[in-house]
Amino acid sequence: MRYSLVKVLLVLTATLAVSSGSAFSGQLPIAGVEPSQRPEGTPFIDQYDKTSDWRDQALQGVQEPYPPSLQFLEDQGAWYTPFNRPGMTSPYDLRNWHSSTD
Repeated sequence: MRYSLVKVLLVLTATLAVSSGSAFSGQLPIAGVEPSQRPEGTPFIDQYDKTSDWRDQALQGVQEPYPPSLQFLEDQGAWYTPFNRPGMTSPYDLRNWHSSTD
């Protein structure tokens, strides 16, 4: 009896998974199919205003005069960069991101 119940539940789960998967086909864009083109209707950021707080965080632990290698921050947009986020803790925390928790 118990084996039959498990078997029925597995069949129902598989049927539901297959039917729900086919209901969405063609409605949502599939990422990576055409990597050179952005899917139509995809949201995008057209303007990114960097506040003084953003700049202070990005330059955390770096002393003036700022090296020319940090010029890329002028062009930094809303995309992810590990440069302005805390990394490893002491003794590798060269920019003192974690000094308040040490």
